Amino acid sequence: MGGLGAAGPAALARDRGAWGELTEAFAAARARLGLVALLFALAALAWWSTADRMVGMDAGPGTDLGTLGWFVGVWVAMMAAMMFPSVSPTVALYARMTRRRGLSHPLMFTTAYLLVWAAAGVAGYGLFQGGRILFAGGLAWDAGGRWFAAAVLAAAALYELTPYKDVCLAKCRSPLGFLLGVWRDGRPGALAMGARHAAWCVGCCWALMAALFALGVMSLVWMVLVAALIAIEKTLPWRRAVTWATAAVLLALAVVLVAAPHSLPGLVVPGGRGGAHDMTTMQ
Repeated sequence: MGGLGAAGPAALARDRGAWGELTEAFAAARARLGLVALLFALAALAWWSTADRMVGMDAGPGTDLGTLGWFVGVWVAMMAAMMFPSVSPTVALYARMTRRRGLSHPLMFTTAYLLVWAAAGVAGYGLFQGGRILFAGGLAWDAGGRWFAAAVLAAAALYELTPYKDVCLAKCRSPLGFLLGVWRDGRPGALAMGARHAAWCVGCCWALMAALFALGVMSLVWMVLVAALIAIEKTLPWRRAVTWATAAVLLALAVVLVAAPHSLPGLVVPGGRGGAHDMTTMQ
């Protein structure tokens, strides 16, 4: 008990410090409402585009990702939809710190951010397709697929509790400290800082994206859930509480996925009712 009592004030101080930085970012967002509104409008457009592209597609685990070009186009729209709302305070703070009028610098920051996530999508595509070739039918849902998907969710839950997650999340939750630590002037600086911020964001969220693949990367339901978890982790002041809560959600999904997948709302069980659809539209 003594150890817990000693750790409590330190943890509280860290949370208060993080909340102070988040407050600064939200203040910048209020000062740059036009920019924030633009990012939210782009996110809304991306959600609409993603929903439109996914009509009639298989939304279950292990769905065919189509050609690389098609997937990258959908993935970029998905990342804009899922990430722009949570990154908008950082972009607004960057715009405020540049003390320049216009949108060129913050939009270049955001473009670089999105390009890094596009590269992460290409890597995910390669791992997914490589796994399908390597394991062939072994990952079919009725073979080892359900267990593999549950293992991915469990691994994502464990990652939430690691020091690596904590370090990456701290960068995402401390936009002022991040920007001051890597500041570069001009348009090249905007691109470099946007790319570096995205790299920390990938480090923070890659396990959640892996969980999205395990549940159904083409499912709007799971997209919304993962986007909500990302936003909560990045914006609420209780960092350890929200990461533990996220881990609990992922672990619960893993258990249900193995024990009773048909009872999981939003899950399209491969080969079951409402399962695979015609995937020719993905070419």
